[in-house]
Amino acid sequence: MKTAILADLLDFTGDPGLADRQSAHVRWRPAHWLLIDECGRIAAVQPDAPGDDWHKLDHSGQLLMPGFIDTHVHSPQVDVIASWGTELLDWLNTYTFPAEARHADPAVAQTAADLFTDALLAHGSTSAVVFPTVHVTSTEALFGAARQRGMRLIAGKVLMDRHAPDNLRDDVAGAESHCTALIERWHGQGRLAYAVTPRFAATSTDEQLAMAGRLVARHPGVYMQTHVAENRAEVAWIAELFPQARSYLDVYARHGLLNERAVLAHGIWLDAADRQVLADTGAQIAFCPSSNLFLGSGLFGWAQAAAAGVAVSMASDVGGGTSLSMLRTLADAYKVQAMAGQRLTAWALLHAATRGAAQALQLGSEIGTLNPGAMADLCLWDVAVGPVAQRRDALARELHERLFAWVTLGDERNLRACWVGGVQRYVRSARP
Repeated sequence: MKTAILADLLDFTGDPGLADRQSAHVRWRPAHWLLIDECGRIAAVQPDAPGDDWHKLDHSGQLLMPGFIDTHVHSPQVDVIASWGTELLDWLNTYTFPAEARHADPAVAQTAADLFTDALLAHGSTSAVVFPTVHVTSTEALFGAARQRGMRLIAGKVLMDRHAPDNLRDDVAGAESHCTALIERWHGQGRLAYAVTPRFAATSTDEQLAMAGRLVARHPGVYMQTHVAENRAEVAWIAELFPQARSYLDVYARHGLLNERAVLAHGIWLDAADRQVLADTGAQIAFCPSSNLFLGSGLFGWAQAAAAGVAVSMASDVGGGTSLSMLRTLADAYKVQAMAGQRLTAWALLHAATRGAAQALQLGSEIGTLNPGAMADLCLWDVAVGPVAQRRDALARELHERLFAWVTLGDERNLRACWVGGVQRYVRSARP
């Protein structure tokens, strides 16, 4: 079926920068029709209604954007979201590892995968880069759930062969065999891609990290995801475990894990030399502001990363993060950067969660844009929900002011509907 949606359209033609409210790269097309062809791709954007052979949906006055891309999130950690605790390492041991251990059970893994993928869509994220658990069952369930929903999803079995509970550790040979089989089964199937996934340097031996590097080299096109420099105590621990490495990031560089498909979460405690390595290799930082605030990890320097040419994308990092809502994540990102003296525009925030993330993932022609030929991964939003937000919206003097208020005040309750590959996968139930 060919579908046409009438709405106010917003996307980006380039990087708007961090502080330019009048950026020419903002593409705003109010009261336009977006046409979706039978293959689930965007066919055209036009001001006039199409012919009678199109199924028309009139959402006048509502905002239509590319679906958000969450570049770092943990599917099993929905079960530990909003858990009271101390810093990162204690939080992992107290909450995260026990929750992840339950995913050895295929039934638990499947229920969790279905809940997680549905929750992503209900919060406006149509694509994600995801950590399941160390278990093959968890990875299989997550890929299967994403395929059923037609989602663009990047994931891979977590690698941990030390400094983890016995029931969450693997071994080098077994992990290599499992990862190879998972790559052969899932990578490139539909809209799925595999990511070699060492949890973080502390939970992998040199031997396992070397194996991870071999997998990346052996399978061109796979991704790599991990954590880096999230917490000062973690950074100090890595220095003790890898005394030969110049820095935490250098551990990954030494094992051949940095390239244009590497996604490293956090990157708070990196230095100028590290940022240059990221820029040179094309690896991106997944900025996780809500998680960084909740766990007290620190404040990421986006301006320094941008100045060095490092790609920065946005991530919820649930369950350290406290919401799957990218709008809540973006609002926290603004606050983090404001504390560092950098006032981000709504454009910078929204770009990093759509086109910017897609470009960094080498997927710029498929997602994160409303260009013809892209997949119709779309989200429809109410710009203002509730009397306070509606009053603020009515008083907005120009477009940036209006949409900055939406980013700041909005959340999943603003989402009206989402489409994945042109198929409606979520619609908000009527409010009482």
